[in-house]
This record gives sequence, C-alpha cells and structure tokens, in this order.
Amino acid sequence: MSSPTTRIQSVDILRGLIMLIMAIDHVRDFFHVTAMTDEPTNLATTTPLLFFTRWITHYCAPTFVFLSGASAYLSGLKKTKQQQSIFLIKRGLWLILVEVIVMTLGITFNPFYNVIILQVIWTIGLSMVILGLLIRTSLPVIITIGALIVFGHNIFDYIKVSDVTIGGKLVGALLTNSHTFQPLGGNRFILVFYTAIPWTGVMLLGYAFGTYFKPSVSSAERKNILVRWGFAVLAFFIVMRYINHYGDPAPWSRQKNGIYTLLSFLNTTKYPCSLLYICMTLGPSILMLALFENTRSKLTDIFTVYGKVPFFYYVLHFYLIHFLLVIFFFATGHGVNEIIEPENIFLFRPKVFGYGLPVVYLIWLFVISVLYRPCKRFVEYKKTHRQWWLSYV
Repeated sequence: MSSPTTRIQSVDILRGLIMLIMAIDHVRDFFHVTAMTDEPTNLATTTPLLFFTRWITHYCAPTFVFLSGASAYLSGLKKTKQQQSIFLIKRGLWLILVEVIVMTLGITFNPFYNVIILQVIWTIGLSMVILGLLIRTSLPVIITIGALIVFGHNIFDYIKVSDVTIGGKLVGALLTNSHTFQPLGGNRFILVFYTAIPWTGVMLLGYAFGTYFKPSVSSAERKNILVRWGFAVLAFFIVMRYINHYGDPAPWSRQKNGIYTLLSFLNTTKYPCSLLYICMTLGPSILMLALFENTRSKLTDIFTVYGKVPFFYYVLHFYLIHFLLVIFFFATGHGVNEIIEPENIFLFRPKVFGYGLPVVYLIWLFVISVLYRPCKRFVEYKKTHRQWWLSYV
C-alpha cells in the first residue's frame, strides 16, 4: 500500500460480493409469487430454499454500513478533522436527499411521491451526519458510543415507548420500530423501513475498525486481527442466541425437525437490526475480509468492479428491476387499470403476481450481468476524472 488513499482490495471485493447478493432480495420482492402475501422467514409456510434466499441477503446491509464506516476512516487520513467532518455531513445530507427523491421513485415508480420510503441509503446518510459530528471528538468516544448503541439498544425490547406523542414517534422511527407510516398530510406518508440509530452504531464501530487498514498495519498482521475478531463476534452470537434472553426480540424455538429448528435459530431480527442480527452477519463478513486479504482471481476481479462503484450500482439496479417488472406486468396480460392497487405502494406490482424461485434467480443473474459493463465503465471514468461530485458517489 503506497499511500493512505490506495484502495483496500479486500474491502472492494467483499463490498462487490454483497452488492450482488443484495439484488437477489430486491428481485424476489418484485417477482416472487408470495412476496406480497407472506414473509420468506415465516417458518409455518416457508421452505429452506426460500428462507435461505432471504437470509443470505441479511449480510448485505450490516456489512455495507460497517464498511462505509471503515472507508470513512480511511478517507480521512489525509484530511483534518474539520475537513472530514464537513465532508461527511454534506455527503450524509446528500444521501438522504437521494433516498427521498431518486430511490423512492425507483422503488415505487410513483411520480406523485404519495409514499416516501426511507431505506438503507437514508440510514447511511443520517449515520454519516452523526459520524461527521462525532469526528470532532476522539476515537475512544466514537468507539464508546458505537458500542453502547449496538450492545444496548435491545434494552428497548423490555421498555414500552409511547407511539402517540411526537417524542415517542421520533424514538420509534429512529430507534425502536420499523415499517412505520408517518403521515405528512395530503394523502402522503413517510414509510420508515430502517430505524437509523442502531445502524449508526454499526457505522461508528466500522469507523474504528478502519484503523486496522492503515498503511502502518501489515497485511499479515491485519489478517490475523480479522480472523480473531471474526471468530470472536461469531462465537458471541452463537452463545447469546443459545441463551435466548437478550439481543433479539424474537427468541428461537424448537420446530418440527432439526432443519427448521436451525432456521429458527438463524431467524434474527433485521427491522430494527438487533444485536444478534448484527453479530450473526458481521462475524462471517470480517472473516471474509481476512479470506480476501490475499485472494485474487477472475471472480474476485468481477466482485471488485461492483465494489468500487456500489452507489452507482445500487441506484441502477433498482430502476432496472422495476423496469423489468413493467415489461413482465404488461406481457402477462395486466392492464393500465391494474397499475395501482389499493394499499400497495409499488406500482405495476399486483399482489396476485409472480413466479417461483428458479425464475427469480434467472432474473437476478440477468440484472447483475447487464449492470457489469456500466459499472466497469464508471470505474474507469472515476480513475481518469477528478470532478468534485465523484467523491459523493
């Protein structure tokens, strides 16, 4: 590594891998036959393959937020605290704006914005704003606050917070509840999918984790640290999940057979992200970073392309998936009178619609294949251009 600005190859590989995996779930949301009528993690109705299709994508958001924190640390190595603070706050606010305007449209295809959706991009944006403010303190303060959030926020599983008062609604939207509708008036709502504060804790710890990727840390030393941390976090998850008392509001239980009991054990809570959900996903992801530390192949080179332009890929893949949905919608005989369904925020997506998992996976392969060349070209563009706005994407 020649300088602090040199990209970390293992981070790009892992980020690219999770971006590809992430698309499986979004294709499933739009194209699977039961996506609008049932949960893939409902043990009473799911199959192991459908559960796995959903479960494997659990690794994406925590890993991406965690790596965003690490990248924020590395990007600040050649900046003053003030410069890095201002940059993160501006980028965070910009991401929130993108979520509201660009991503809401891509997800719903509703040009009237009757429902504004707040997902992972808004969470990353708000987390960056908070990190930008905390950077002016010190690394120990950031670690302490991040740890308190990640390890302590599940205490609210045992505390009832009123959802009637403005303060209670704010706590719910930022900390304790997900999939909440907040009325804006005029038949408009905000749908909060991701409660931001628990994810902020993940980003803060990711920022601290970025210290292991400093130029002064050798590859061998870093790999050893990653292995130890990865197994420690994974062991913590297994023990705490087995104890079944704290860290997740949905305890596991014995099911009709061993396979479904295992699924119950793995069925941790994403909305809002629980302590055990975070540990279950970040432990293996840290181990993957160790694996990719010295791994190079044609496959990892492909992952790297997506990993170097994750935001660009993220925006495009939603629009492409929804555009394909429109094609399938009309090709299967649906008419314009069915574009909008009552109580359905997604246009062109009737509740009675969809295909089995084989078709879902074929569409997913098509989507990621089509996006490879645009992503590669954008990687090359970023290498040869220095416009200010490129640092925001």
